[in-house]
Amino acid sequence: MADVKRLVEVLQRLVDAGHSVIVIEHNLELIAEADWVIDLGPEGGDQGGRIVAEGTPEHLARNKHSHTGRFLRTVLAPKS
Repeated sequence: MADVKRLVEVLQRLVDAGHSVIVIEHNLELIAEADWVIDLGPEGGDQGGRIVAEGTPEHLARNKHSHTGRFLRTVLAPKS
């Protein structure tokens, strides 16, 4: 988790400096920090490669067709 936190900080500094950053990632903590997500699928291999959903992490979490969104819901849910 410390590595992810550090990576997010570095990426945020790049964005704050006016750069665009594109990351291909599966780590949900990192995806949850994104401004915009493009979710490809719906599966892998021959069954993938199509845009299933795109938008903020919160938008994906509400999309019933997004596998990524389903898992993001647990990361974005308020901690009790």
